[in-house]
Amino acid sequence: MKKCEIVKKSWEFDKIIKNGKCVKNNSFVIYYLDNLDGKKRFGISVSKKIGNAVKRNYYKRIIRKICDINKNIYSNGKDYIIIMRVRGLELSFNELNESILDLLEKIK
Repeated sequence: MKKCEIVKKSWEFDKIIKNGKCVKNNSFVIYYLDNLDGKKRFGISVSKKIGNAVKRNYYKRIIRKICDINKNIYSNGKDYIIIMRVRGLELSFNELNESILDLLEKIK
């Protein structure tokens, strides 16, 4: 994932969560909002309830990989905030991928 495709600032996260729309399932919550850049951007959040920093970073890397694999499915001109829930810990990589793909179908 390139740096230009990442949402990092806390005020950007707040803006997307406050003004954007939301889709949910047992493993993830995805907030999305149109942007003016015409590029897709991602923000990933994993709660402290998931575990220590090593475990949280592991799941962030997995989510980043899923986003890279499925880049063509995301629509350009939107910002996405992907928040992982505790129930996602029980799932394998393929199940996490399917879970995110289900949410993307709901967005379309």
